[in-house]
Amino acid sequence: MLPEVSFPIGQAEARDVVRTSLLSDARLGESERLSGARVYRAPGCVLGPDRDFVCVVGAFDGLHLGHRTIIDAARADALRRGVPLAVVTFDPDPSEVLSPASPLRLLSDADRVRSLALADADAVIVFDFTWDFSRRTYADFLLDMLGAIVRPVAVHVGSDFTFGADGAGTPESIAELGRSHGFDAYGHDLVRRDGVPVSSTRVRGLLRGGSPEEAASLLCRHHFVRGTVEHGRGEGTGLGFPTANLALDPRDCIPADGVYAGYFVVGDVAWPTAVNVGTPRSFEVEPHAMLEASLLGFSGDLYGDVAEVVFVRFLRAPQKFSSPDALVSAVLANIDWTRENLGESGVGGVR
Repeated sequence: MLPEVSFPIGQAEARDVVRTSLLSDARLGESERLSGARVYRAPGCVLGPDRDFVCVVGAFDGLHLGHRTIIDAARADALRRGVPLAVVTFDPDPSEVLSPASPLRLLSDADRVRSLALADADAVIVFDFTWDFSRRTYADFLLDMLGAIVRPVAVHVGSDFTFGADGAGTPESIAELGRSHGFDAYGHDLVRRDGVPVSSTRVRGLLRGGSPEEAASLLCRHHFVRGTVEHGRGEGTGLGFPTANLALDPRDCIPADGVYAGYFVVGDVAWPTAVNVGTPRSFEVEPHAMLEASLLGFSGDLYGDVAEVVFVRFLRAPQKFSSPDALVSAVLANIDWTRENLGESGVGGVR
């Protein structure tokens, strides 16, 4: 869960924040192929169509508070029954296949699947999601495909979750299927925070609205994006502020344009950073999405390296400056806040 953050952040706390945000403790291990799925299982976990399991099914983008609550309920059910727990998901996220304008993702497909290692499940079952797969009925999926790997004695889903051809697999229809095939079904109401349901859509809205701290309270970690360091336009260097320019995947949920304080993570080290998201408004260039980070305490060459940026605090909205001096003054203020509150040197041990 998200460590309590109070500013200024010490190095030990910074390490915990970054490790939690990057899901550093999520390690799925080796997988095996069974019935059209990748299956990860804990040592000693025995699978098979005659092995009873409680199953929780979902896409789990972001693994937010609502997802964690449903998984916790499924785990408690498995403990009461004395059977193992299996978390069941899909790769890629079904929305990427079914929707021509799929929502921006909170985690890459690989990170989303890896995050489920934190669910303390006995098995994680990841079905390959294709258009042909989507045309299978929910009964075929539960009885034949999932049923070839484990025998569900209970199926847990969110109350708004649907799957199978034409979305016919609802909590109600799953419960009806269960009554005729000997398993229980539970559709869990969405967790509410401040009277509003916690959902991936809500988290995306907070990030796109420039509220990373509120989003973090629902994600139980700070949001991060990953990309490759590339050569930028060089304006920052010309002003005396060398920056790392990160090329991002357009499918990822990039926070609203503006300036943030956070951590720039390369390898095993997190560097305090003031990061600008969006096209700078003080230069005449063709607009395009970008991320520029000023790293505190770092020197060296990062070009071509894969890095993550963890967003900890929103500092200010984008603005156009009347002169280079005004821009320099604003950048200095961003860097000063970052230095005073997040540190001025790298923090190791974040993987």
